[in-house]
Amino acid sequence: MIARISGKITQKGVNFLFIEVGGITYEVFLPVMVMQKLGQSAEINSSITLITYHYLQSDPSRSIPVLIGFLNEVEKEFFESFITVSGIGPKAALRALNQPIPEIARAIDEGDIVFLKSLPGIGQQRAKEIVAKLQNKVGKFGLVKDSAAMREEEKAGPGVEEEALAVLTQLGYKKPEAQTMIKNALEHASAAVNSTEGLLNEVYKQKKVKL
Repeated sequence: MIARISGKITQKGVNFLFIEVGGITYEVFLPVMVMQKLGQSAEINSSITLITYHYLQSDPSRSIPVLIGFLNEVEKEFFESFITVSGIGPKAALRALNQPIPEIARAIDEGDIVFLKSLPGIGQQRAKEIVAKLQNKVGKFGLVKDSAAMREEEKAGPGVEEEALAVLTQLGYKKPEAQTMIKNALEHASAAVNSTEGLLNEVYKQKKVKL
């Protein structure tokens, strides 16, 4: 399983990069939203590191290994959540994710079928299935700051608040800001918060209230 790739860009297409690593060149596909983030930094002969999702695409006569690249673990995690929806495989998700993650997460959370239908390859029924499967489960992705550089964080402690704090700092928030967001979410939560995912969803809800 290839989990990360670092090398030199030797060719660039609309949705792929050829990356040379130790004399071997790998073709890595990227969702549009990742290519847009890379922008001018993805030039020929420049160095790059990508987190990868590695799977086998099955054809009638053969299985083809495919790499899909992301800039950080958060993008990959959102992709992996997206493909849990019935009928959406890696290839379909690669095509569909052409908008920033926070916008797609907002549409899922709000049941915005019109927006989801605008994603390539997503029709009315598939959009409804996305909402049914992922609504109230993607709050933390709505907190992503597109303009902020993602950074790796040390592993958090066992507590829910500590884990939520680690996620928020990975998403681009400064520690004091993230701590305030968590405190506010806990104070306004309508029910007990017993999981990191639940706390992050509460943070997202309170952030929306202030907008």
